[in-house]
Amino acid sequence: MKDLRVLVVEDDTALARVVLIHLRARAYDVSVATTAAEAVRLAREWQPHAILLDLGLPDASGLGVLRSLRSWSEVPVLIISARHDHEGKINALDGGADDYVTKPFSMGELLARLRAALRRSPVREAKPVVCTADGRLRIDLAQAQVFRDGEPVHVTPHEWGVVAYLARRAGQLVRKADLLKAVWGENYGKETNYLRVYLSQVRQKLEVDPAHPRYFLTEPGMGYRFIGGGKVSQSHEGE
Repeated sequence: MKDLRVLVVEDDTALARVVLIHLRARAYDVSVATTAAEAVRLAREWQPHAILLDLGLPDASGLGVLRSLRSWSEVPVLIISARHDHEGKINALDGGADDYVTKPFSMGELLARLRAALRRSPVREAKPVVCTADGRLRIDLAQAQVFRDGEPVHVTPHEWGVVAYLARRAGQLVRKADLLKAVWGENYGKETNYLRVYLSQVRQKLEVDPAHPRYFLTEPGMGYRFIGGGKVSQSHEGE
């Protein structure tokens, strides 16, 4: 457990402090975030090995934090929530959570579930960066940035969501419904006009010839595919 970083995302400061004390007593390195914005920032900058995520945050839903994380990271995420409804659990697990713990919980159970999640996930220190084979596009998933010919390109949050989800699955066919749910939420799945609009905007910004895309391809009647360099490269601090 030495040097393993755990991010606790919880706006109940009393509960967060209890969890922090128990984790530090077991030699985990712990940081606490009380808002969704702070959680996303710390996840990118601090690179935790696991995240304990409350769904009821003051500025945004924890599911939104989860979707943001899953656009670039496979870090284990354990949901901690007072919600007992089955639909909420299903949405969290389908959204990429590794486990779901309902409040109130025993600290022993939480620690056991954390250890299990860490055992299932290899420790990764590198930050994922996806590049196209020609080197023209560089997509930094951890920092949520896109570079074209070495220059940063401004993209809107929804444009970034489309780019990140496709880039994370470079070379794979992505169904329209899956892309819609990943970027816009679980209540979406048929609004394919959204995808046409945003893919067009992404191509205008990132393709050499938007009318004849080479990176962000449409598979008629099926979905979309990002053609990158064939793998997720790894960018290390200091390189």
